[in-house]
Amino acid sequence: MFEREVNEDRVTEAEIAVVIPSYNEADSIAHPTQVASEGLRKYFPDKKSVLINADNASPDGTEEVFLGTKTRVPKIYITTPQNTPGKGWNFVNAFRKIYSLGARAIVCVDADLISITPEWINYMATPVLEGGYDYLAPLYSRHKYDGTITNNICYPLIYGIFGRDIRQPIGGDFALSGRLARHIASVPWHRTTHQYGVDIFMTMQAILGDYKIGQVGLGSKVHKPSAPKLGPMFVQVVSTAFGTVVNSFEKWKSVASVANTPVFGLKELAPAQDLEVDREMIRSNAAKGFDECVDRLREYLSPHVMRRLEKTFAEAAGPQIDTNFWIKILFDVIGAFPTCDDPTRLVESMRGLYFGRVFSFMNDTWELTSAQCEEPIRQQGVSVFQRRGELIGRLEAAR
Repeated sequence: MFEREVNEDRVTEAEIAVVIPSYNEADSIAHPTQVASEGLRKYFPDKKSVLINADNASPDGTEEVFLGTKTRVPKIYITTPQNTPGKGWNFVNAFRKIYSLGARAIVCVDADLISITPEWINYMATPVLEGGYDYLAPLYSRHKYDGTITNNICYPLIYGIFGRDIRQPIGGDFALSGRLARHIASVPWHRTTHQYGVDIFMTMQAILGDYKIGQVGLGSKVHKPSAPKLGPMFVQVVSTAFGTVVNSFEKWKSVASVANTPVFGLKELAPAQDLEVDREMIRSNAAKGFDECVDRLREYLSPHVMRRLEKTFAEAAGPQIDTNFWIKILFDVIGAFPTCDDPTRLVESMRGLYFGRVFSFMNDTWELTSAQCEEPIRQQGVSVFQRRGELIGRLEAAR
């Protein structure tokens, strides 16, 4: 879906490519671009490398900032057509371009990164080039309420359904081999995969394809926080995740244990980025989302779950959705996917429930540190794994 390419250095081949996807990141893209160049020159001086900005025709001047950033590594700018935003489209373009360059290792970093260091490039590319790894997911310290979609949905599903302990399956900064990039670009994509659903899609495809997977310690992630927000991200990520779980049922249903994932890079992580969280706003979003979609939810959820939801959302203090009840909700929604006429509409209807779960988790962990919160987050994955038979039964019945 190339609209335009700028390749002033006439790069025709590269062994390592660093990809920076973007949309309206003129105020931030220069920093990761410059640091990535430093990392490539410092740790891989003898290898041909390239920096690729995969953009969505940003109107704010992202292209000019990227191309104007002084680097010792050549740069390529590629863009989708006007009015076609989507992080997934960025990666489709980047992977196709990388295929033509013959790159063996691909490092992908967010355009708004503040905490990136030259060492990140080394930590992520070396296991691919020297260890034969195909996928490196990030492992960094994050505030306990930064990444709530990861903590409450994506991580528990990866751990409990697919049987892999990958802490940040949608972290945004990762590395992959050329062969995995070709595979990902060749399999069918859902509409939401071309948007924010791409990160969880790539992690799941790496697992389902039996590729060699690792994690890479990167310290603290400092960026523009994405702590709980409305908007398209929730629907796109969750629709992609649930759809992939349903479509790959025959592949994962026989998983009998949870595999640990080796860690490269930093073994001790820096303190998490500070984050201000408005708990009352989360409660308000939960109540509003539930009230707007309660009739729609009755179409999809079991009567027992709906009765309990209506009771807890009527409480003046706000909803209480503990781990066990949250898993029931997740399994209800995933179980409805195979016979649902509009899965995207179904996921949109559960957004209030998601905020209700986030609000409950905040209430339970408000006095804990971010490090102490890791155990209750992990226990969600453990509980999903222990109860995965319930979901298997639901999906077998639906089929």
